[in-house]
Amino acid sequence: MTICRVWRGWTSPGKAEAYERIVRGEVIPGIEARHIPGFRHIDLMRREDGDAIEFLTCMWFDNLGAIKAFVGEDYEVAHVPEAARAVLARFDERVAHFEVLDRREQ
Repeated sequence: MTICRVWRGWTSPGKAEAYERIVRGEVIPGIEARHIPGFRHIDLMRREDGDAIEFLTCMWFDNLGAIKAFVGEDYEVAHVPEAARAVLARFDERVAHFEVLDRREQ
């Protein structure tokens, strides 16, 4: 069973580039360096949302055990390092997890 971990955060247009640099330059490499068994990949997305910029991350895991290895027993807690929190206006404190029912590579 594959699980997708979905999280959203918002920042101002003036801080969006800084947030993206933090995530792409520090957060994602830090997660990858942990070599968590069952962690498959992460997608980072961005869109304009009114006066804000919304970021969405989807992390793909083999199972719940792999997610717990990433964040601990309280696996719905958001993993938002201090540097990222400093440039975000708001973010999901809790993360949504979806069981992937069908994924078709083209």
